Amino acid sequence: LVSFLVLPLLALNLPSPDKVVRHEGYATQILDRNGETLYNVYVNQRRNPVNLSDIPLYLRQATIAIEDKNFYKHKGFDVLGILRGFTRIFTRGYAQGGSTLTQQLVKNVLLSADRTLVRKIKEFVLAIEIETKYSKDEILQMYLNEAPYGGTAWGVEAASEVYFGKKVKDLDLIESAILGGLPQSPSRYSPYSSNSKAYVERTKQVLRRMREDGYITADQEKNANSEVANVSFQPQGASFKAPHFVQYVQKILTERYGEAAVEQGGLKVTTTLDLSLQDKAQGIVSEEIAKVEKQRITNGAVVVINPETGEILAMVGSKNFNDPNYDGQVNVTTSLRQPGSSFKPFTYVTAFKKGYTASTLIMDVPTTFPGGGSNPDYNPVNYDEKYRGPIQLRYALGNSINLAAVKLLAMVGIKDVLETAYSMGITTLPPTSETLNRVGLSLTLGGGEVRLLDLTDAYAPFMNKGFRVDPLAILKVE
Repeated sequence: LVSFLVLPLLALNLPSPDKVVRHEGYATQILDRNGETLYNVYVNQRRNPVNLSDIPLYLRQATIAIEDKNFYKHKGFDVLGILRGFTRIFTRGYAQGGSTLTQQLVKNVLLSADRTLVRKIKEFVLAIEIETKYSKDEILQMYLNEAPYGGTAWGVEAASEVYFGKKVKDLDLIESAILGGLPQSPSRYSPYSSNSKAYVERTKQVLRRMREDGYITADQEKNANSEVANVSFQPQGASFKAPHFVQYVQKILTERYGEAAVEQGGLKVTTTLDLSLQDKAQGIVSEEIAKVEKQRITNGAVVVINPETGEILAMVGSKNFNDPNYDGQVNVTTSLRQPGSSFKPFTYVTAFKKGYTASTLIMDVPTTFPGGGSNPDYNPVNYDEKYRGPIQLRYALGNSINLAAVKLLAMVGIKDVLETAYSMGITTLPPTSETLNRVGLSLTLGGGEVRLLDLTDAYAPFMNKGFRVDPLAILKVE
């Protein structure tokens, strides 16, 4: 009756077994220029596909030993496993699942997790179909890419990066045994659960099964058991590296490809960032801010750009991304800030374009600039409140003399300086009438707001004999 009536009727509504091969729903990987993972963009489930050849043998053996010891022998279902699970009613007081890895794959990808007889029959039929269509290694690879490992981590590559901060191919025996034991109950055994040591006993069970099945020796089991409680895991959220830069890149990707492609398209994005340089820059910001916090300076930012290519090598948006006391999640490198004296070179290069030379003399003496109309007069002073009399432009620029810079701006014209700065990459101060009405002679001292990213990029022409490059954050999208 089951064979000739029930199964054919159920088969009418079964999904195609071909759908077990996933073609979408993978996370977008954002990498630095050397292939180091910065972040994974996904909706609810983080998946990063990996080939079976890149999964350590220990992890494959651990999974088979604890989940389905007869995997390479059965045809999709294990009669002994089903009987063993049923007998647990008498030994433990409750039934235990006897599902094979193939059946678990069907449940994870094609069906729901409902515990109903109809669902189990569908699972059974689909498991047999998949076993006839795909090889054991193909099924194992799909399972290891689809199994839940806790939180949003689905598949061994995502789990390895979340828990250990490394690629799955770099896992050792103990780490492989830990991951092998998670899929049965990820929320219970995860090291991020309320019982952070629950994984220890589960891992010892995995190691025992591996030894019983001949995958490891008794000495290997003993040594691993003595060290498993001391395994180091990443802090939760630690996999978010260079967060402000990642958000900057994600915005570019979304504008270019759309949210669906970024969140579920499995893109592999190689960026311009150098993570080792990024980490050094982040440390320098923290060190330097610590020196001046008594002066009520609490935040800082860094941009490092290759002037020849425009490639962004580092982007530190704040002292601490996770600190709410000074809006740490605000990216200062793309926010409007007054640039101070770093704007002066645009005034000087405008003067050089007009025929002034580095030896041109300018008078560094107290000077009043009329405000015009109802505006107050402008009386700039030097940072040391001293005056040097006649001074060459090279020394005025080299010593950042305020009064000389203001006087030079008045001589060459505010609009011409704005045109120079805009052509070099300062996007927030276009040479329009609105900007001219907003800024005055204090422009050369930083009186107009700019973005640090623009400012850093606008310095590139000084290195490139006048040629401008635009900031570049992405090298390759696959």
